[in-house]
Amino acid sequence: MKKYKFLDIFQENPDGSLTPKKVINVNGITFGPGVVFTQGVTFAGVNFFQYKYLDISAEETPNGILIIKGFFKPGT
Repeated sequence: MKKYKFLDIFQENPDGSLTPKKVINVNGITFGPGVVFTQGVTFAGVNFFQYKYLDISAEETPNGILIIKGFFKPGT
């Protein structure tokens, strides 16, 4: 398992929305870089804005999909 900074995985767009920078998998659902997450909307049961700027614990599969396992405060 590897730790990532939130903004290493997500791009914050000028309108405040978030877009994954690479293919991610959360709770068994896979999303790619073309997906836009907006405030108050949940994907795979997760509101990414709730975890904005936290660090991410994830595993990368051999085909490059990042499986997000959890979010935590930086430095912990």
